[in-house]
Amino acid sequence: MNSTLLIARKDLRSYFTSPIAYIIVAIFLLLVGWMFVNLFSFFVQSNSQYASLNMGSKPTLSENVLRPLFGNMNVILLFIAPFITMRLLAEERKDHTVELLLTAPLKPISIVMGKFLAGFGLLLVIVGATLVYPLILQFIGKPDWGVIFGCYLGMIFICATYVAIGLFWSSRTENQVVAAVLTFGTLLFFWLISWAAHRAGPVWSDVLNHLSLIGHFSNFAQGIVDTTDVVYYLSFTGFALFATNLSVEAS
Repeated sequence: MNSTLLIARKDLRSYFTSPIAYIIVAIFLLLVGWMFVNLFSFFVQSNSQYASLNMGSKPTLSENVLRPLFGNMNVILLFIAPFITMRLLAEERKDHTVELLLTAPLKPISIVMGKFLAGFGLLLVIVGATLVYPLILQFIGKPDWGVIFGCYLGMIFICATYVAIGLFWSSRTENQVVAAVLTFGTLLFFWLISWAAHRAGPVWSDVLNHLSLIGHFSNFAQGIVDTTDVVYYLSFTGFALFATNLSVEAS
């Protein structure tokens, strides 16, 4: 455990000793902030229109601000995650320092988990910085904190899955760009896999929908924590880490 935490701390520190972490955080917060302002402005405008027309059912913060905002955050993370994970093991391979790690009194699983925690920790910092937006809404319109909790819990599981997939591809090549492209391609594939469900048969339709990365986030976005969704993300993350461990052992 100590060796795992040491590797995680070393890699996490390396992110912040270079411009990469600051650039990624700045871009992410800039995009999410711009989306939040636009979604909230649209919500206020819609509320005003409903009030002027004396209509009974008004737009809610959850449906018109929170869910679209977290949906957009997932899309942005789809592009950001490969840049965070591409260097975790690919750089070690390129610099031939992975051999030093393997010859040290470290188990491959400790190396894998340390690298995973570093990438996962950075994504958590990025996502955690967006807590300012629900706090702003709390002072303005009292949002549904059950939905907020569900959205952030879903984001945690998605971040873990993204990092595990990226770490696997980073373990397979010494070229960071190749690792990033393969990670993005894999994530995008599992994002879009449910698109073919309507053309598949009843059985395959269920399989494709179940494999969808973003499909399992919908319940979290409604404030519903379903064990099926939790097991899906944990299984996906666990399998990717297991494959990464095998890849490191074979190095």
